[in-house]
Parts: sequence; structure tokens; C-alpha cells
Amino acid sequence: MNIVNTAFGRCTRCQALPSKIEGRGKLYLWFPVKHILSKVVSILGQAQLDYQVLEDERCLKVALSQDNLEGLGKLLVARLTEKELKETKALWMPSETEPQFYDFSRVVSLHNFIHLSESEWLIDLLASERLTSYFQPIVYANDPSRIFAQEALLRGFDEHNRLISPSKIFTQAANAGLLFQLDVLARSSAIRQASQHRIKEHLFINFSPSAVYDPTTCLRMTVQAVDEAGIPHNKVVFEVTESEQPPDIRHLTNILRFYQDAGFLVALDDFGTGYSNLNLIHQLRPDFIKLDMQLIRNVHQDPYKALITEKLLEITDQLGIRTVAEGVESVEEFDWVRERGATFVQGYLIAKPTTPPLNMTGYCELESMSVSA
Repeated sequence: MNIVNTAFGRCTRCQALPSKIEGRGKLYLWFPVKHILSKVVSILGQAQLDYQVLEDERCLKVALSQDNLEGLGKLLVARLTEKELKETKALWMPSETEPQFYDFSRVVSLHNFIHLSESEWLIDLLASERLTSYFQPIVYANDPSRIFAQEALLRGFDEHNRLISPSKIFTQAANAGLLFQLDVLARSSAIRQASQHRIKEHLFINFSPSAVYDPTTCLRMTVQAVDEAGIPHNKVVFEVTESEQPPDIRHLTNILRFYQDAGFLVALDDFGTGYSNLNLIHQLRPDFIKLDMQLIRNVHQDPYKALITEKLLEITDQLGIRTVAEGVESVEEFDWVRERGATFVQGYLIAKPTTPPLNMTGYCELESMSVSA
């Protein structure tokens, strides 16, 4: 599925995949301070690699082949700090070509470059779109036999059609600077699979604000996919999975405003842990808040968790924000959140992610606990 060309253009950053590093070439490195250059020169000497210090003395040109790149990457990771790896910039130029002005749009951090050189399997996965979505139901707390929504959860396959752990895919994409490309394909997969399975309930779709460069351009493909699938906008809930710490509130607000102005609903995921805080509620005005599973785990036995969760449920109820208790795995947890006003429940007690989506009619083991709305 391609982004339609309009006056706004298209987000090449979200779509374009980097080329595989093959054969011989030159690696250009730019350093924020000279002492990092000195450390890298020492590493290059140890690896017996040819290099040239360029005129400004903060840039190196290193002659490399695909064969010795892996070994150099391991040495750099072992000797440089993570901060040094992230602040040093890298550009790979194949064969004997010299960088031109337009090549500098491909400059990445040294951290990203090293992981990108180890990401051939991920680039193949994204290029061939070996992605699908499993679905986990979100049910009404007062009647768990009724499904309110299905959350789409990304899954990937290797070349032998074996499942790859989602955490492995997302971790490698983040390290290699491929979150933009992965995120847009994950959203498209969720919409395509929901359409194929004819899901009539609300659809929760995860997205990372860090993978959206500009809402108007980057999200057009997602909106187009929703419209082509014939899914009403008010049935789609975009769920923020923010990995940036702390989140860029202005950027996040712009994204959520884009979605809400287009008639979609929005949810804050993993609320109650990490960098999520009460300020996000009034700054972002979400339609849903998903209470993090670590907050829900054994909440009936932990007075600290219980007090925090009770207050969050009170606040959201008074503000008219619907809540989803995530990660519910025991009947005791289910009873506790239902009795204190959680709107919806999600977790392994209800159902694990599956494909095709689970039809709860006559299935839910908690059906006997249902109470009238």
C-alpha cells in the first residue's frame, strides 16, 4: 500500500529502507569531541584497518569491507560508552564514491550504524512485509462475555515462517534506527488484518510517537488504510506506546490532536509506571487510559498499589475517561478492578492474543461473574 502523493508530499523517512551493507566501502565518522576520535584511532590500530584523519581533525574516513565491519563494531561497542556511540555520527559510502550533499541525509549515529549492520534479517522482514497481527480482546468489566474492542499486536515471521518475538523486532528496530519503517508497517498490518477478519468492535492500534516525524505527512498512510478498509474513524483507538523518557509533550500533543481532529479516539498505554504522570491527563485529554499491568498485578494484596489504582480510577471516572485494566491474570485481580469502577479489562484471564480474533460468545470463563450494567 503506497502513500498517495499530494501537495504535502510523502514521508520517505517512514517508507524508505536502508540498503544492505555489501562489499567494500568507506565509513565516515564525525566526533563531537577530539578525545573520542583518539579512542577510535586506537581501536582502528588494534583492528589493523586503514583510515585517514580529515582536515578538520574531527572526522575519520575508514576503508572497510563487509567482512571486517562486524569485528570493528564489536570493538567500538566494547570501548566506547553508549553516549559516545550515540553522539558520534556515521555515513557509509559504497565502493569508491565520495559523499555528495544529498548523501548527508543518510547520516546516522554510530550506535544506529553498528546495529544496522547487524540487521539484515530485520531489513529483509520489513522489505518483504512478513508481518501480521494477533488480537487480544478488551472486555466490559461488568460483563466479561461482551467484547468492547480488539487490540492488534504485531507479530513477525522469519524466512521459514517461524514466529519472531515482538520484543526482538522492536528492540532491534530501535537500536538500528528503523522504528519509523516498522511502526508504519505495523499500523498498516493491524488495519489490513482487522479488515480481513471483519472486526466490528473497536480496534486498538499501538503507535510510538518517536516513530512519527510529522503527523500530517507520516500518518497519511495510516488514515488512507483505515478509509480503504471501510473502518469508521470513531471505531479506531490509537494507543500511545511512548518509549522516549520523558516524552516530548508538544510532539505527542500534535500527534494526538491530528488523530482526534480526524475523528479517531486515543488511549494512553502503561499508565501508572515509568514517566507517565497525572500531568499527561490534562495535557493530552485522552479518551482511554490503560492501567499498566505492573500496577494491576496482585493489586488486591498490595496496599500501595491499591491506593494508587483506586485514586486513578476515581480521577478518570470524574473526568469521563474510560479505563482499561491491563494484564489481569487472576479472578481476584478481576474482582478488585471491577468493584472499583474499571470500565474494561484485558489480560490472560480473559484471553491470550490469537489469530483469527476470538469470539467471546459462549466462551468466557468469567461469564458467570457478569453483572448487569
